[in-house]
Amino acid sequence: MIRNDDSDLSSKWDSAKKRGDLYRRILKIQENESDLYLSIHINYHYYSSVSGAEVLYHPINPNNLVLAESIMNEFKTDLKTDREVIKTNLYLYSNTRVPGVLIECGFISNSNERYLLQKESYQEKISKAITKGVENYFKEIDL
Repeated sequence: MIRNDDSDLSSKWDSAKKRGDLYRRILKIQENESDLYLSIHINYHYYSSVSGAEVLYHPINPNNLVLAESIMNEFKTDLKTDREVIKTNLYLYSNTRVPGVLIECGFISNSNERYLLQKESYQEKISKAITKGVENYFKEIDL
C-alpha cells in the first residue's frame, strides 16, 4: 500500500502537484522492487447508465495486457460485467515498467453500482475477483 487515506505523495516544492504525486508513486513502485502494482479506483461517467468494472493497461510492459485480461476475465465471471480491457496512455501507466494495471471497480455515477460499491459483501466480491485474476496472471507468465 502506498497510502491508507486520501493524501497524495506530492511535495510542497512541486509546481504541478498531480504530476509530483504520480512521479513519486512511480518511484515507490520501483524502490519496492514490486512484482506488480495495482492502481484501484472507482469510476465516474457523465451518463449515469454506464456501469461495470473494467481494467486499463499500457503496453510499456507486455505483461500488462496479460494481467489486465486475467483480472478482466474474473470481473466478467464474478461481477457479470460486459466491459472490455482498455488501453491507456495515462502518465503513471506509460512511465512504469513494472507490470501493473489501473482497476476501475465500478461507476459511482450509476446509482445501482454506487449502492453495491458501498456494501462490504460486494467489496469482498471485487477483491476476490482481483485476487483470482492476479493468481491466474502469475500462473500464466514466465518469472
